[in-house]
Amino acid sequence: MKIQMFLCFLGLSFHGAAAVTHSMKYLFTVPSQVQNLPEFIIVVLVDDVQIIYYDSNNRKMVPRQDWMKENVDEKYWETETEVAQAGQHDIQAYIETGKQLYNQTEGVFVVQLMCGCEWDEETGEVKGYGLVGFDGEDFLSFNPETESWTAANQFAEIMKHYLDDDEVFNAEWKNLLTQDCPEWLKTSVNHGRRFLMRTVLPSVSLLQKSSSSPVSCHATGFYPDRADLFWRRDGEEIHEGVEKGQILPNNDGTFQMSVDLQLPPEAEMQRYECVFQLSGLKEDVITELEKEQIKTNEGLKSLGWKIIIGVAGFLVAVVAVPAAILYYKRNGESYCRFT
Repeated sequence: MKIQMFLCFLGLSFHGAAAVTHSMKYLFTVPSQVQNLPEFIIVVLVDDVQIIYYDSNNRKMVPRQDWMKENVDEKYWETETEVAQAGQHDIQAYIETGKQLYNQTEGVFVVQLMCGCEWDEETGEVKGYGLVGFDGEDFLSFNPETESWTAANQFAEIMKHYLDDDEVFNAEWKNLLTQDCPEWLKTSVNHGRRFLMRTVLPSVSLLQKSSSSPVSCHATGFYPDRADLFWRRDGEEIHEGVEKGQILPNNDGTFQMSVDLQLPPEAEMQRYECVFQLSGLKEDVITELEKEQIKTNEGLKSLGWKIIIGVAGFLVAVVAVPAAILYYKRNGESYCRFT
């Protein structure tokens, strides 16, 4: 199964308290001979909000949120930059070794890496994970409980056996994911709690490309991403004639989503309404289907470009598929590394 990191969202629980499960993800992307992308990218996210960025062009760890700048001193960023640069060097060196091992010294490919953890603030439970991907396909995954690796295919078996034999390494990897990462996550959540735990309502519009096209209920600018959007007829949720889109990121840290409905006869429109629900919000945001409220043509074209630009910008910054990571300590500093 292909890894779909950024299309997988937490379970939705509407009309209740905001979710208390937090996540931290370290995402590494190493394109080989891919035009218009840096040769090495690191993105760090907390609760799917980008907080740190690094690439091989700028060679500097940069905070992406004001609350990170305000709560962390300059020495921290200097240290993190040194660690990132060392990690870039080692990761690229090991990739070169891997290219020789797998006899793939030429051609375009992308190695993608992720390590991370989740923390349930209510129960205190923590979970860590390590994922490995190659050209968008699953390659390896790490189970901290058993301190072992799982190969996603026969191609990965050689690396799996190599890693399983290194008991010391796997114990360190477990410690990184179940001890160090949760501590970093808790600190980051405390720094950004007001921002991360906020609730922002969306702007909801009814859009239509032409008179024969489906009508799209589009909600944008909401936060967090634990949301749902659907159509109701006579007070009941409907699925027939409905096409639901994915939750997509905006470039300001908020989210957007759409759900399309095959337009009913005008005489029946009053039976339909679009419903938006947001985790932590008790009341639904309801938009009744009224012909005079539907925006057409230019409004939809403008929206389309906003969606394309927003998603493209996010994917270039984050590069959304997990992958191969290993861990080690360098001069007392912890970081994930590829071997």
